[in-house]
Parts: sequence; C-alpha cells; structure tokens
Amino acid sequence: MKLKLFLSAVFRFRNIAILLLALGAASIVLESFSGISPWAAYLVSLSAYVASLVQTLTNREFHEKFNHKQKVKQIQNLNFICLRLSSEAKRHLNTAQNQKLRKIMEDKDDIVNSFFRGERSFLKEKVVEQTLNLVASYIRLLMNYAIRSKELEEMDISEVANRINLNTRKLNFEKDPSRLDDLRKVIDMDQKIITTLKEEKKNLEGISAKLDYMSSAVNMFKHQIMSSIESEDMLEQLQTVLNEAEALDNVLYERRKNRVKL
Repeated sequence: MKLKLFLSAVFRFRNIAILLLALGAASIVLESFSGISPWAAYLVSLSAYVASLVQTLTNREFHEKFNHKQKVKQIQNLNFICLRLSSEAKRHLNTAQNQKLRKIMEDKDDIVNSFFRGERSFLKEKVVEQTLNLVASYIRLLMNYAIRSKELEEMDISEVANRINLNTRKLNFEKDPSRLDDLRKVIDMDQKIITTLKEEKKNLEGISAKLDYMSSAVNMFKHQIMSSIESEDMLEQLQTVLNEAEALDNVLYERRKNRVKL
C-alpha cells in the first residue's frame, strides 16, 4: 500500500506538470545564460519536483483521496467476487436455495449502489467492505451446504443397516474366534458410519439456520448502510458472523473432501 501511495504521488498530474515546467525553465535559462552549469540548472528543477512530491506525500487531502480510491477498487473487486461465486453456486442449488441466493444478491446490489451514491466516510467504507465479505462467505457456505446435503441424500443408510443386521445374525452361528472378532469390527465400523452420517445431517440443520441468520444480518446491515447509521458495533458484529461462517465453511469443505464411503 505504501508503494502504491508513493507511486501515485510520483505520477500525480500536478507534480509531473511542475517537473516539466521546471525543466522547461531550466532549458530557457541555459539558453539565455551560457555560463550556468547544466547540472546546476537541472538539479534546481529536480529539487522543485522533489519539494512538490514531499508536499503531496504530507498532504492529508491527498491521503484521503488515495485511500478512497483504493477502497472503491476493493469494493468493486468484492462485488465481482460475489457475482462470480453466485454464478458458480447456481449450478448446485435447488429452487428454494436459488431464491435465497437471489434475495441476498439483491441486498448486495442495494449495498453497492448505496456506497457509490451516498456520502463517503471511512466507517461506511469499512462496513460496506465487511458486508460484502459476508455476502461472499454466505454464497460459499450456501454452495458447500447444498453440495454436501445432496451427497448425504444420495447415501442409502438402509444398506448399511441391513449389513449390520446380517452380520449380527452371523454372530449367533459363528464359532471361529478370529471370524467372530472380524464380524464385530465390521459391525462396529458400520455403526460408526451411521452415527457419523446422522450427526452430520443434524449439523447441516444448524448450518441451514446459520445461513438464514446471515441472510437476515446482511439485510439489516443493508438498511443501516442505506440510512447512514453505521457504527463500530456493526463492524464487531460483522466480524463475528464472518468468523463463524468461515469456520462452518471449512468444516463442510473438510467433510466433503473426506466424505464417508458406504
């Protein structure tokens, strides 16, 4: 960021104009007075440019404008990320989930439009940035939730249950100690699979509730942003919800990556 700030000052139109004017003046002086050293003339020109550059770098208004431009770029980038994620998520969502996605994208559009239309302030820029981060996290979580839910629906637990029943009956007739031990291990593994899947389905219900909460939070923050009533408390709330969403998404991703094979 400091390098970008410095380069922005270096190539600022006002500073470049001063440098060109100073060099032009130095050329005129050199033509008019032959006794003056060219190095001295151009050094004076460069000094004028450096003085202007230093003035720019210490100017508060320049810093504010630069920071605002960077924040605008960041907001535009986050908006693009949300659009890209939305396009990707649509391929995995059912009708009800697509309606939820469409609702949060409408809120996102209202937030972005309000940012570019309304009065600017550091707090508003930060709240808008974090809210768009929350929208992006929501879409990622919704997509991973939809994919994992579909995977669980396609798993037929009845096959595992039937296998448990069959192996349990075999225990009553098996006499070989080694074979009995193997059957018990298989039964234990199958029971753990069923328990794991049931727990995961229950956890998905909790994630569904969290998604609804995140959607409501984005809608609430949207109205506060549009009403210009941002606060530091909003930033704390946003960060808390963001952290929770990222943690849930990581859990879902790991479960998808290490999904149980029936």
